[in-house]
Amino acid sequence: MTAAGRKVAVVGMGGAFPGCNGPADFSNKLFSNKSLIREWDKAIAFGKNIRSSVSGYITEAEMGLDVIYSPLAEDYPETYIDTLGRIPDTNLATADIGSIWAMLGALDSIKMAGWTAGETQSENTGVIVGSGGAGHAILRPAWHNFFELGKKTRMAGSHTVDRAMVYRDAANVSCLIKNKGVCESIGSACATGLGNIGYAYRLIKFGLQDRVIAGGVEGTSLETFIGFDAMQVLSRGFSPEESSRPFDVSRNGFVCSFGGGMVALEEYDLAKARGAKVLAVIDEYFNNSDGDGDMFYPSFAGQQRLWKGLLGDKGLKPDVVKMHGTSTPAGDAVEFLSVVDALGEDGYHMSAPKSQFGHMLGGAGAVEFITALLMLEKQMVLPCLNSVQLNPELESFQKTDKWHGPVKPLDAYRHLVPQKAFAKEINRVACLNYGFGGTNSAMMISRDL
Repeated sequence: MTAAGRKVAVVGMGGAFPGCNGPADFSNKLFSNKSLIREWDKAIAFGKNIRSSVSGYITEAEMGLDVIYSPLAEDYPETYIDTLGRIPDTNLATADIGSIWAMLGALDSIKMAGWTAGETQSENTGVIVGSGGAGHAILRPAWHNFFELGKKTRMAGSHTVDRAMVYRDAANVSCLIKNKGVCESIGSACATGLGNIGYAYRLIKFGLQDRVIAGGVEGTSLETFIGFDAMQVLSRGFSPEESSRPFDVSRNGFVCSFGGGMVALEEYDLAKARGAKVLAVIDEYFNNSDGDGDMFYPSFAGQQRLWKGLLGDKGLKPDVVKMHGTSTPAGDAVEFLSVVDALGEDGYHMSAPKSQFGHMLGGAGAVEFITALLMLEKQMVLPCLNSVQLNPELESFQKTDKWHGPVKPLDAYRHLVPQKAFAKEINRVACLNYGFGGTNSAMMISRDL
């Protein structure tokens, strides 16, 4: 089904990263083995009503934004002001915080790509951006003012719908850059970010678009944090920088974080013809569903099929696997063993970026895709911070008759999991992301050699 001869290049990137001033600062901190996770004052303010209190969160001020609250509706963020003058007020009026990050990331990606206004606004340029949840920070005060305080609907202003709709991130980016091609948003829980990039890749590969701005975001939202805290799946009991600990035997949950990643994709020959710098070539994208009817528990069989679809018969093998690695007890072990099952016991390393900034939900796959691009650029492997001790015993599911995967404990593969960044020749990186409902996504990228 692909159009003959069409390859897809990554030519730009941008986004919003906790405690960082752009991609360069983000890169420097990651490769310096720093954690971007900190205590969150908004969570701490609710005391024992919230179990977890750490997050890789981003404030408005850190992104050069001021919040303008409505004088008529309590705690309702009526609009934002871009103190750095990057986004027009008209576009800010229709955006929640995540959509603003998407717009800023899109502008940075286009600038890095070197697209002209004519190329950006072409019928052959698309926008594919998604997020994991609704615009909670907009909806909650709007509903509160109506249902609890008894105020009229118009007190929340006329933009609550467009600032909270599922498609808001893509819509705002499209209205900002004025592209005339595809504009869509795909939601697949924590696989959203990579899934949107994967769909964008297919649009170009199949000859439906020549360029696409793609990615995923998750705007800072205590409402989202509360939902996962209620599920009792968030990390607790560690210092902030030690809270996210993929594959470590003492892991007890993920760190709910926020951020966004945007990339510019372009048909390879077009990019090369105009002299663009190619950050990476996308070799393959594959996604599937577990098909076992379980909303939450990961499926080893589903991940086996994912790897089979990604690797195919091309003989591609990554030098690094960018893991999903959430720090959840079951998820980490199944993912780890599925990688060993697919790739063997040597010849590659595992990198878990969530160990440094937590789980960005709908933004995770896109931000982590950017970390894969940075590993290719730096020729360095990012670490699995806090993976101090892998389980020396078999996992409980490995002891059942139904298990048909590796029969060694995780600790037998300690050599695959670095705790510090280190230099290595990296020609190819595989990216993995999974989501509730049994959705799985995998992408292989390589250097432009």
